[in-house]
Amino acid sequence: MTWGERLRALRLDVTPLRSSRDFRLLFYAGTVFYFGAMVTYVAIPFQIYTLTGSNFAVGAVGLVELAPLVVFGLYGGALADHVDRRRLLVACGVAQATFTGVLAANAFRDDPSIWLIFVLSVGLASTSSMQRPSREALMPRTVTHDQLAAANALTSLGMQIGVLVGPAVGGLLVAYVGIGWCFLIDIAGLSVASLMFWLMNAYPHRDETTPPSLAGIRQGLSYALSRRDLLGTYLVDIAAMLLAFPVVLFPALAEEVFDKPQVLGLLYSAETVGALVATALSGWTSRVHHHGRAIVLAATAYGGMVALAGLMPSIWLVGVFLALSGAADMISGVFRGTVWSQTIPESMRGRLAGIEMLSYSLGPLGGQVRAGVTADLWSVRGAISSGGLACVAGVGLTAVWLRDFWTYDARTDEHAVAERAVRQAAGEA
Repeated sequence: MTWGERLRALRLDVTPLRSSRDFRLLFYAGTVFYFGAMVTYVAIPFQIYTLTGSNFAVGAVGLVELAPLVVFGLYGGALADHVDRRRLLVACGVAQATFTGVLAANAFRDDPSIWLIFVLSVGLASTSSMQRPSREALMPRTVTHDQLAAANALTSLGMQIGVLVGPAVGGLLVAYVGIGWCFLIDIAGLSVASLMFWLMNAYPHRDETTPPSLAGIRQGLSYALSRRDLLGTYLVDIAAMLLAFPVVLFPALAEEVFDKPQVLGLLYSAETVGALVATALSGWTSRVHHHGRAIVLAATAYGGMVALAGLMPSIWLVGVFLALSGAADMISGVFRGTVWSQTIPESMRGRLAGIEMLSYSLGPLGGQVRAGVTADLWSVRGAISSGGLACVAGVGLTAVWLRDFWTYDARTDEHAVAERAVRQAAGEA
């Protein structure tokens, strides 16, 4: 194979975008959705701080959103396994646009209401967490089984674009035209995304469904815990986010350690830039079959890069290693998503998406607490590097304990084979 052929083999596989109209709609809707959500993500904390001058009040937004995220994430997953997922996506999008519209009206008032911002933040967290399981459960139905790795990489790309561009646009809007315009941009994005969801084809459930209930949610939890390959994906993700998530320490790293607060934005964007580069070179992921092994190696690399970032003598080198950690995290995420998409039965996909959402939502929250406490008791560098090393150890122990996860092979795994057969019988191969 020539160098040119090797480089072409690395390029992002865009086959799902070319071959599936519904995946295109889902991809562009998700990208627009993330962009708008990140603009609002900038606006709400800034507005609360300008109104109260309190860092505690800013942090309290995350606290009041935690319970809705857990409750409606699990309920939304159970609901996604019963109702028309496309209609649920549209309904949640309209609800989010309504809540954001009230935020905009409040922001344009001479004396915005602080309590209303908190109430509406709870509403947005509830509807967003209810929507996401349907979006993730629907994606595998829009592409063929062998395109799932590429589809997961493309979905990750859309999210990364929104995460990278959204905050930058939000910051400019706040600085030059006002907070209210951030919410108006988000409303426009939610409206466009909801229209795209509506234009998708209907994907009725293959089997008989049951209404969402606590028993159904428990059934999903039991299923997830009974499968060692799925359990491995959750534990690896939790180990990475709980032990090595360094974002909360970026302000202290920039200002106290390096005395360069002007490059704080570099730290916040470095991981996303690395993830974008890795996504652009992710064509090789479709040719990997030992997904468990790939997840372990990528998550280990993530922890190692974070540990090295904490030791670097230059903030620019810190940025380089954070970018490498973001690339490794993206690769791990692509393979985790592929395992979920290729092996979870259609009847359980919504509930498992709800559980999976909790694993990568609660982990960073706990990681921020761990990092902050460790930094206060020890040092900023120590908190970052020790967290990375702890992640490496946690991922390694998971691989040793869950041998079935380490040896997972998509070509022979019983769940992957069964799901492939079901899709072929349904004409969705």
